[in-house]
Amino acid sequence: MRTLKILPVALTLVLGAIPLPAAGQQQITLAQVVDKIVAQEQVEVQSLRQYSPIVETYIQILRPTKAGGAVPNGDKYFLGRAELAKGVELEPLIRGTRTKHNLFGGLGSIFSMEFLPRGFLQMIYLDTNGFDRQHYNFKYVGREFLGDIRCLVFDVDPSSKPDKGRFVGRIWVEDQDYHIVRFNGGYSGRSQTSFYFSFDSWRTNAGKNEWLPAFIYSEEVDSQAVATFKAQTRLWSYAPDYAREEQELSKVLVEMPMAVKDQSEIANDYSPIQAKRAWGRQAEDNVATKMEQLGLMAPYGDVDKVLETVVNNLEVTNNLDIQPAVRCRVLMTSTLESFTMGHTIVLSRGLVDVLPDEASLAAILAHELGHVVLGHRMGTQFAFFNRLRFEEKETFRHFGFTRTPEEEQAATQQGIELLKKSPYKDQPGNAPLFLEALKNRSKEIPNLVSPHLGSRVAAGWTTGSAEPSAEKPSGNVIAALPLGGRIKVEPWNNQLQMLKSKPAGGVAKDEKMAFEVTPFFVYLTRQGNNSGKEVPSAVSVKSDPDTSIPDTKP
Repeated sequence: MRTLKILPVALTLVLGAIPLPAAGQQQITLAQVVDKIVAQEQVEVQSLRQYSPIVETYIQILRPTKAGGAVPNGDKYFLGRAELAKGVELEPLIRGTRTKHNLFGGLGSIFSMEFLPRGFLQMIYLDTNGFDRQHYNFKYVGREFLGDIRCLVFDVDPSSKPDKGRFVGRIWVEDQDYHIVRFNGGYSGRSQTSFYFSFDSWRTNAGKNEWLPAFIYSEEVDSQAVATFKAQTRLWSYAPDYAREEQELSKVLVEMPMAVKDQSEIANDYSPIQAKRAWGRQAEDNVATKMEQLGLMAPYGDVDKVLETVVNNLEVTNNLDIQPAVRCRVLMTSTLESFTMGHTIVLSRGLVDVLPDEASLAAILAHELGHVVLGHRMGTQFAFFNRLRFEEKETFRHFGFTRTPEEEQAATQQGIELLKKSPYKDQPGNAPLFLEALKNRSKEIPNLVSPHLGSRVAAGWTTGSAEPSAEKPSGNVIAALPLGGRIKVEPWNNQLQMLKSKPAGGVAKDEKMAFEVTPFFVYLTRQGNNSGKEVPSAVSVKSDPDTSIPDTKP
């Protein structure tokens, strides 16, 4: 295996050191490479102006522990729509949030400052004032693979130190078209009224030679190197209609001449009961379609099929014949919530993310299936299409699927009965531990467990035969995964996939991180490089993939 070597800035970088997209080109200087990077970044920034993605920022404020490290001790949440044509402007979607003043509130004794969502959105840009050779020094470090993408790595610093708001850190540049796909560092300068946090910003490929901001991790540490807060910012819904349009256009309908048949004896009319069911189904479909168009609900896909497999297991073993059939959908947000829209069960991405195993997933779904079995319906006013004509910022005022305490209690009891007869009765898994951990941690993460459309996840119940064991859990038992522990989001079209990562092996106590924020480490690929998708048949505990740097041979 060949070793990496850091080349002096003044040297010419030849083909063996930096691969070139053009085979006929034999050498390129560092200055030419930097010029290409700067030019591509300027094009990238201009290209972003056409998009208005959804932006979600979740912050966990931390407190140190006697054993070392830190645990959550409060949290903040923002969900809004970015207006990149205007720079870093945001339109909040959640009631009670503002974009410029006191959105997240102060940090008490930790900082006297306030979290502003525009500040986190700014981290999708290296420099809003211009990223060029006149204002920055570039030092070539070497090459590194980020997933399938081979990158050139540079350290960059402002040419003039007094410049405030200039980026200081490291950039990764894919070696085909010189797009910056990752940058890690912070902005220079601070004052009594402003403060910049360190961050790690990732872009993912959307095809068409385009890399879009997708994930940002940021944190701040105190003088003892203990984190005082950690934050995840996610961007998605750049082109939510793309996947649906592509699917529709790919369908080929062939009209065949057919003989006229006498249909007089075939029952085609709807009975009153069937008409009522169809009317309710239309209301469900209208809401789901509207939320998908807004980027708040993922398109139907692999994750939904996993959830429906578990629901089917519950139905079959309980001899249930539910009409219309029960379906599952996934809300795109990180907040932990679940609810039913008639016969459609909805779980948030964040909730599926933190569930430790299939038995825990079955417990949540059994509760929601209990609502369906007991006939807890949604209002059918949304079967009228005019009821869906409202501005996006009014979404969470128009839609709401909370249940009364009596309905929640009845669904809980029904869910327990369903689990007792299900395949999961002998597979308690970590469901009791998950519910207990959720109950115990709720005070420290109130914004994460506060729903925006449905009811709070019911944590104060057991799972029938899956009672908590009197014995102390083994060291490797995980009660709940950290955020992002199970689902991968495609920011371009909102498609969701189950993570395919290697087993983590032994898990240390400080690695369990139930419901916690963790850094992003994205396996980058170019669109079209992936082979056929697999639909997972079961849910198992996953962790972030091991990070390695492959051989750097050209």
